[in-house]
Amino acid sequence: MKFRAHVLVSLKEGVLDTQGKAVRVSLKNMGYGSVEEVRIGKSIMISLEATSRPKAEKQVEAMCDDLLVNPLIETRSVTLEAI
Repeated sequence: MKFRAHVLVSLKEGVLDTQGKAVRVSLKNMGYGSVEEVRIGKSIMISLEATSRPKAEKQVEAMCDDLLVNPLIETRSVTLEAI
């Protein structure tokens, strides 16, 4: 079976997001004064083959643990769909 995983990675609360801060300042300078906070993250799409949904979930979780997410400073949200 083929699956598509969508992994959203974001910085944990309390971790300084310098890129988000720079974007917030730029937006305010452009006239978007209502912007209070900007947090920047990553969106990762993975297509994979697995014999079952649980095995696909396990593979994606392993990918996150091994490479895609730094658990010290980042959180993740994973959605998986059969394609």
